Amino acid sequence: MSLPKEARVAAIRDALEAAFTPSELEVRDDSHRHAGHAGARDGRGHFDVRIVSKAFAGMTPLARHRAVYAALGDLMTTDIHALSIRAEG
Repeated sequence: MSLPKEARVAAIRDALEAAFTPSELEVRDDSHRHAGHAGARDGRGHFDVRIVSKAFAGMTPLARHRAVYAALGDLMTTDIHALSIRAEG
């Protein structure tokens, strides 16, 4: 079951903070830019994440993205339709 729209950014932020203790974290809801998009009809949102964490040091970009997806867990299937990630170590 998905969260109310206004709670999604907070849930994403909470999950990423718990997993990575970032020194910088920006989470933006870009869902309004995709209104009417076929993939957004199910109610899930489009988000942009910029995260800086020592946890990413030595990881490839692909490994960083996989780590972010893992940290978000069920949110990826219940609340997030598309996710733009900029993860730095």
